[in-house]
Amino acid sequence: MPPLPKAELHLHIEGTLEPELAFALAERNGIELPYATQDELRAAYSFTDLQDFLNLYYALMAVLRTEDDFADLTNAYLARAREQGVRHAEIFFDPQAHTARGVDIGTVIRGLTRALDAAPETYGITTRLIMCFLRDETAESALATFESARPYLDRITAVGLDSAEVGHPPSKFREVYALAREAGLKCVAHAGEEGPPAYVWEALDILGVDRVDHGVRCLEDKALVERLVADQIPLTVCPLSNVRLRVVDHLSDHPLPAMLDAGLLVTVNSDDPSYFGGYAEDNFTAVRDALGLDQTALRTLARNSFQASFLDEETRASYLRELDAS
Repeated sequence: MPPLPKAELHLHIEGTLEPELAFALAERNGIELPYATQDELRAAYSFTDLQDFLNLYYALMAVLRTEDDFADLTNAYLARAREQGVRHAEIFFDPQAHTARGVDIGTVIRGLTRALDAAPETYGITTRLIMCFLRDETAESALATFESARPYLDRITAVGLDSAEVGHPPSKFREVYALAREAGLKCVAHAGEEGPPAYVWEALDILGVDRVDHGVRCLEDKALVERLVADQIPLTVCPLSNVRLRVVDHLSDHPLPAMLDAGLLVTVNSDDPSYFGGYAEDNFTAVRDALGLDQTALRTLARNSFQASFLDEETRASYLRELDAS
């Protein structure tokens, strides 16, 4: 059976860097990686928590230097996404992780959008671009990043908030989110992955997010669940990521069924797929097998993904018809 048509709403483009491409870009740019072989690098992907993952994630970004590098990275993801049934992708990128290395934000955005602009014709995938702020950097750094991105805001649909969550509450970024809303951008934020339900409340009430990334810990707060259900705030859940980063010990322990049963508008996504062991359909297959989700539940997740997207209504309706016919 072919994969269900779906939208991917929680995908860090830097987290799609496979070892093969990392070595190819390192060679092209004259960068020596601290790993002798692709297999040695792949073995380094066996991290045990979010910080171990982030250390590797940021180290490997050193190979991303030019517009071509960012375009090649994006094309590699889109080719895999097409095979996984992805019809629409809303892609995160982390400009601060690149500008800190001396790569201009314009280089990053031009490279990404070169691939994204061609994606409907090349891959049959529509896309949106979401600029994330690193929450373990300062609020001032986020503001400076937003200002540097102003010439490119016509290419950006939303702002987001990612990286190490604990100790960096959403409220730290209230000012830059206010600027983003004033500029007409949508808002999302990682909250309730490692951080407490209180961070989800802050994302909703202080940042004014349209969507919560992760959010699995919302189940610890009954009033929060009621709020999320009443307002139909989407949650972009990443099951394989949650296992690899020890949010849950085993996929069979994942709260996804309870979230669906509670009436939450939950979607399934791959997060950083090259590091976490699977792309979009791999996550669908994994939750089907580990959690016993039937085809009706999987179709609900696929339908939710389009409903939760930032697509225009006409395109959304077209994808939903495609899903219904599949």
